[in-house]
Amino acid sequence: MKTILKILGVIILLAVLYVVFAMIAFSKDYHFERSVVINAPKEKVWQHVGSTKAFNEWNPFAKADKNIVITYSGTPGTVGDSYHWKGNDQVGEGEQSVTEVIPNQKLSSTLHFIKPWDGVANGSFVLTPEGSGTKVTWTMDNELTTMMKVMKPMMDSQMGKMFDQGLGDLKKISEQ
Repeated sequence: MKTILKILGVIILLAVLYVVFAMIAFSKDYHFERSVVINAPKEKVWQHVGSTKAFNEWNPFAKADKNIVITYSGTPGTVGDSYHWKGNDQVGEGEQSVTEVIPNQKLSSTLHFIKPWDGVANGSFVLTPEGSGTKVTWTMDNELTTMMKVMKPMMDSQMGKMFDQGLGDLKKISEQ
């Protein structure tokens, strides 16, 4: 019994030390990005990233809820192009609005997460020539709360899975 209590005590101590370390050592500024090279010209790839509606054809976050409700507004492919989503607990609720467009090169947007937590992030798609194809870099930047700092390794893992899935789907439809 004492051995079990000692092991439990060590586990609790390590967990507390990790939490303290994460709160102190991890930056509040969070940047995540993934890239893929697509065997298609940037004009063809742009058709799938150049508007919120095109993005939602392959958006891995929206795919997590088959019954998601998406409402679009603004002119597709221009600053102000936006959508509001409302989904299940996995998808939550929020809005994404385009803030910068350089056709065939870059689309930037602001995301406002409403549920399950309130927050703001900035995302972008950058297209650059790579050999005979196009390199697409998908980025997301936001500010982490103290609790989110503690969850950063889990966030990195989840974001990696979702970005990789999305970029894989983008590659598939762009190369058709």
